[in-house]
Amino acid sequence: MAGTLFAPRAGRALGGRDPRLLVVALLLFAAVTVSLRSLPAAAVAVLLAAGLTALNGMRPLETFRRLLVLEGMMLVLLLTLPFTTAGDAVVDLGPLTATRQGLHHAVLIALKANAVVLALLGLIGGLEPAALGHALARLRVPEKLVHLLLLTVRQIELTHQELGRLRRAMRARAFRPGSNRHTWISYSNLIGMLLVRSLDRSRRLLAAMRCRGFDGRLYLLDAGRWQAGDTLVLIALVPLLLSLLVLDRVA
Repeated sequence: MAGTLFAPRAGRALGGRDPRLLVVALLLFAAVTVSLRSLPAAAVAVLLAAGLTALNGMRPLETFRRLLVLEGMMLVLLLTLPFTTAGDAVVDLGPLTATRQGLHHAVLIALKANAVVLALLGLIGGLEPAALGHALARLRVPEKLVHLLLLTVRQIELTHQELGRLRRAMRARAFRPGSNRHTWISYSNLIGMLLVRSLDRSRRLLAAMRCRGFDGRLYLLDAGRWQAGDTLVLIALVPLLLSLLVLDRVA
C-alpha cells in the first residue's frame, strides 16, 4: 500500500524512477541553467526542458496554460529591462531608449526562467505531494520544511473547498457581483470569513494529528529504494549538463 501511495503518477515516462533522482536532476539542471550567459545555450536548455515535459506525457496546451503566469511576468521584463539598462541604443522612443545589452539580458532571463519551470513540470510535476515530501526528507531537507510543504499543500486544498462553500452560500442568497458598495463589502466579508474558517480548520487539523500520535517527527512510510537504473540516469545527465556549459562558453 505504501509503495503505491507514495509513487509517482502512472503514465509518466519517468514514473518508475526514484523521486529523489527527479529532485536531484531538477536541482542540477536549474543550477546549470541559471549560470548560462549565452542565448544559444539558454535556448538549448529550453528545448531540453520542453522535451522532458513531452517525454512525461504533458500536452502542449496544458503546458502553455501552466506557463501563462510566468509568460506575463516575462513580458513585463521584456518591456522594461531594455529601457532601464545602460548600453548601446537600438530603439529610441522619445525620452526612452532601449539598449542592446538590456534586450539581451531580458531575453536571457526569459529563456532561463522558462527552462527551469519546464524542467520543474517535466521532472516533478507528476509527483504526488506526499512523494515529493518523502523524497525531500530522504535528501536530508530539514523536517520542519518538509512538514511546512505537506501541510501547506493540504491547507490550500481545504481553503479552496471552504471558498467554494462560501461562494455557493452567497449565490444561494441571490448575491450578484457588481461595481457597487454592497459588492465590495460582501467580498471583504468573504475574505474575512475565509481567513477565520481557515484558522479554525488548521487548529482542528493539528488536534486531529495530535490525537493520532503526532509528536513533531516525520515518519517515512514509503519503501522507496535507489536502484541501479537511477544511478545510470544520473550519470547520463552529467555529460548533458556539461555540454550545456561548454556550449555556453563557446557560443
